[in-house]
Amino acid sequence: MSRRIAFIRHGAYHQKPDTPSALQPFPLTDQGTEEVHRQAKAFTDWCRDSDQILAPTLQVSPLLRAWQTAAVFAEALELEMHAIDALCERSVGALANLSIDEIETVLAVDPRHQAPPENWKSDSHYCLPVVGAESLLQAGRRVADHVLATAQPNQLTLYVGHGASIRHAAFHLGLLAFDDIARLSMHHAQPVVLDLDGDGSPIWGHWKTRHAREALD
Repeated sequence: MSRRIAFIRHGAYHQKPDTPSALQPFPLTDQGTEEVHRQAKAFTDWCRDSDQILAPTLQVSPLLRAWQTAAVFAEALELEMHAIDALCERSVGALANLSIDEIETVLAVDPRHQAPPENWKSDSHYCLPVVGAESLLQAGRRVADHVLATAQPNQLTLYVGHGASIRHAAFHLGLLAFDDIARLSMHHAQPVVLDLDGDGSPIWGHWKTRHAREALD
């Protein structure tokens, strides 16, 4: 039995600067939309040429940038779409859509909390001490659990979501080493096809090597 999955990061979108991506509600940029169409065509050609058997439902984070990305792939591959909350990016809870400086200011004036570590945004273990927040590893566990529950045997199941939660999910699934979470990123809209029962080597597509100053999300 083979359980192949394709992880797809959303295309480039209108992201607020210096703000954890989390639940930002903004759409794809024009350039991001063009890239999604290019990647969907290349992936569709590969699926056809390699006789991939696709699961009939493409599963997607409900955030707009992911939904817009998934819509292009679903049309090209003639798949249905199903929005799944479990595929969202890491949540910062009550501090959603605040800038890094604003988040740190909120924590600084709250006598219940210590200042977060300097690298808190990219610390896989750190969880902001507010309602609804989760760590990157917790977000990855959420995504991984959903994939394990829904990946179809002897088919290729597509999941459209977000770079950080996907990479942490790949770690929980045994497809990435922990040190590779920070070392690697994902190309916008380029699927990474993996075998859940394999050694983690991509079957199609590839992880992106991160630049030193690139944000984790």
